[in-house]
Amino acid sequence: MYKLRATIIKDIRTLTRDRIGLALMFGMPILLVIIITLIQNNTFELVSKNKSPLLLCNRDTGEASSELIQAIDKIGMFRLLEVSRDLSDKGITDRMHAKDALLAVVIPSDFSSDVSAKTRRLSSKALNTFGLKGDTITAGSGIADPVTLFYHPILQEPFRRSVQGALYSALQLVESRQLLKSIYFSINEKQLPDSLENDILSNKISINEVPVSRDGSRSVPNASQHNVPAWTIFAMFFVVLSLGSGVVREKLNGSFIRLKTLPTNYLVSILSKQVTYLGVTIAQAIVIFTIGVWLFPAMGLPALDLPSDLSGLALVSVLCGWCAVSYAICIGVFARTEEQANGFGAISIVMLAAIGGLMVPSFAMPDSFRTIMKISPLHWCLEAYYGLFLEGGKLKDVLPNLLPLFIIVLVLQFITFAGLKRKNLI
Repeated sequence: MYKLRATIIKDIRTLTRDRIGLALMFGMPILLVIIITLIQNNTFELVSKNKSPLLLCNRDTGEASSELIQAIDKIGMFRLLEVSRDLSDKGITDRMHAKDALLAVVIPSDFSSDVSAKTRRLSSKALNTFGLKGDTITAGSGIADPVTLFYHPILQEPFRRSVQGALYSALQLVESRQLLKSIYFSINEKQLPDSLENDILSNKISINEVPVSRDGSRSVPNASQHNVPAWTIFAMFFVVLSLGSGVVREKLNGSFIRLKTLPTNYLVSILSKQVTYLGVTIAQAIVIFTIGVWLFPAMGLPALDLPSDLSGLALVSVLCGWCAVSYAICIGVFARTEEQANGFGAISIVMLAAIGGLMVPSFAMPDSFRTIMKISPLHWCLEAYYGLFLEGGKLKDVLPNLLPLFIIVLVLQFITFAGLKRKNLI
């Protein structure tokens, strides 16, 4: 026990002298969590609080185009920037290239007349179907000029699809209103009352959104709940840059040979490193979680809500940290130079984070990756954290994720032990 305590003190002193390593293990993850959360929080609020600017060129003077503009405005996704009806398509695209807006809608000059002809034709068919005599409509039976949506190429397809769906909804509302007025006038020969029109068009079945949680809570997870646990795991595994290179350094400077001349074993040094750097990973989690709870609200970000099961959170953090330390030591044992340990360690962590769901959500991955991501320890760490932070689960709920993670730790420990034996380090 005395040997282990003395070795831990030595490792702590070595660690405190590595200021660059400490900066990488604490400073970089903190900046990463703040930056990613800021970006994703703005993305979450893009269609709610932060409205996208939309250039609107209305080349029509009829009633239907005015109703369409009102419908687009009521969607709440856009900040409308109306431009002159005489502005050409080239002028519109030039303003988009100047980043005045990334979206533009052009309403054609015959929009109202086309909508009117279409609704009169449909109302006539409907009346004939009902056994009533409808007017015979021949004019305006051709294909109407479409509403044009210009978009900047930097917009990703999912967002473009959501914009397109919103515009279709606005167009559908305008056409439905015009059709309703036409049918009512054909039957009653008078205008549709505004109160009846609003009752018919506003009579929609509401959608009740309920997040699925294990504790019955209906709180909606925010950007902090998604990002802080994920990048805490990333920070833990990045101890490979300090720990892995430290193991290689001891191999190269002959420390293990000197240990063999003393009444001790290199396994004591390995155990000391595990204890010391496990403390580092726990400190990383505490620091990052504290920033999420206390600093994020001061920065205008949503606060991090800690899980109700704090003992479960502690156990998950310890197991994630132990896995990160085991991986780092394994890299250090097999690497021949510090450059190999740092290069392979950093690249492999990024790759494991990518396939593990930290960078791209697991549900968005192709089916071919669903099996591959299960070999990443970061995937099981993330699933365990998400079970606590997002699903409101307890320790018993995340045990199915902790068991594979524990098996990975044992495999890494065995590989490390086999490597030490092979290299005659023990």
